[in-house]
Amino acid sequence: MQKLKKWAKSLKHYLFALYLAYHHKDVPFLAKTIIVIVVSYALSPIDLIPDFIPIIGYLDDFILLPLAILLAIKLVPEEIWEECKTKAHQSTLKSLPRSKTAALVVIFIWVVVAALVYKLFF
Repeated sequence: MQKLKKWAKSLKHYLFALYLAYHHKDVPFLAKTIIVIVVSYALSPIDLIPDFIPIIGYLDDFILLPLAILLAIKLVPEEIWEECKTKAHQSTLKSLPRSKTAALVVIFIWVVVAALVYKLFF
């Protein structure tokens, strides 16, 4: 359980470091695009795969999100990433904000999927 808490805390700092990297002028456009998607989804109060769905409900939280964070980190130049990571660890950030915009995007995706399923079967 202690390992899980440590991992979750480092995840919070990595998300904040990615946020800082997004605002860095020397980060490539592709990296910034991936960072926006990853950070927005991570801060969204609504999951793409709801947690109440057995087993796969936690798939996005424990597998997809960490993999997306790793991808975003790999796209940021190493020296910039180290700088942003240091700034994130030095901050007094207690909790990450929630993204209402990302929640609306997730809701939109679910509405589109529901409409497609409805059209397919009816």
